[in-house]
Amino acid sequence: MSRVRGRGNKATEGVLVKIFRGNHITGWRRHLKLFGNPDFVFRKHRLAIFVDGCFWHGCPKHASQPVTNRAFWEKKLLRNKDRDRLVTRTLKKQGWHVIRIWQHELTGKSADRCVSRIRQVLD
Repeated sequence: MSRVRGRGNKATEGVLVKIFRGNHITGWRRHLKLFGNPDFVFRKHRLAIFVDGCFWHGCPKHASQPVTNRAFWEKKLLRNKDRDRLVTRTLKKQGWHVIRIWQHELTGKSADRCVSRIRQVLD
């Protein structure tokens, strides 16, 4: 697990960009300076979108606990979840809509559900 490094979430964000383009969703910006550093922001609609990796953010379906150095990883992943809740709560208090999308939701029918969730806010 010592070799596990974050790579900036580029692969999953790229998939969502393709979904946006394929569904003609426009008006988004990437990495806008906003509390919590959302992956995508629709300023006009005050919508912040986060693409959460299943491992790093503790997906209920796909999260796995590393076998070695278990105490470190439990603490690390719990801090990530706590930070996610804080960011979501803070942005909502500031009047933003927040959508969190799991990495595994970017394929198949789940991607269609993501698009409909986004369109609900945009329309």
